[in-house]
Amino acid sequence: MTRVLVVDDHPIVRSGLRTLLDGQPGIDVVGEAADGATARKLAGALAPDVVLCDLRLGDGMDGVGVARALQRPGGPAVVILTTYDHDTDIVRAIEAGAAGYLLKDAAPAQIVRAVELAAAGETVLSAAQEARVVATQRSAPRALSERELDVLQLIALGLTNREVARRLFVSEATVKTHLAHVYDKLGAPSRTAAVAVAREHGLL
Repeated sequence: MTRVLVVDDHPIVRSGLRTLLDGQPGIDVVGEAADGATARKLAGALAPDVVLCDLRLGDGMDGVGVARALQRPGGPAVVILTTYDHDTDIVRAIEAGAAGYLLKDAAPAQIVRAVELAAAGETVLSAAQEARVVATQRSAPRALSERELDVLQLIALGLTNREVARRLFVSEATVKTHLAHVYDKLGAPSRTAAVAVAREHGLL
């Protein structure tokens, strides 16, 4: 029996998915969650084989965060089910360890099959999605360090170098060094361009 945890912030969607999946032989919906934190807690308590999770979950942890948080030996496979068909979202999900990415306009049989495949250890991506993931990864900028992301996030809020330095308890020279690395990694010539590139690739 494949145990499934359904995660979506809309009650009607959770209800519909429960009805669909519980009606299938060999599948048992063991729980529901409306947000990422609850999903993480229930995944630990209920030990599902598959977590069928929305991408956008309101405030707090999103579906990608759930996938990342549940990546551990023996942990459940996470399948993202969403209305968002963006290359960067697909790549973010797969890089976080999600087993698949499915759109909510998929046929009921496709959703059921995705759960079955994920439970069997298979990746649930269409050929077109796989090609898009590869293309996006090839064109993606080099990864930023945690501190470089901290600096960029504050820059995106409109803070000056001096204000960023005060917020992070570092020197202004250190902030400038981090920014230089950010510009190089993102191929951006300015603060504004760096923020734009980061947002385009889902880093902010």
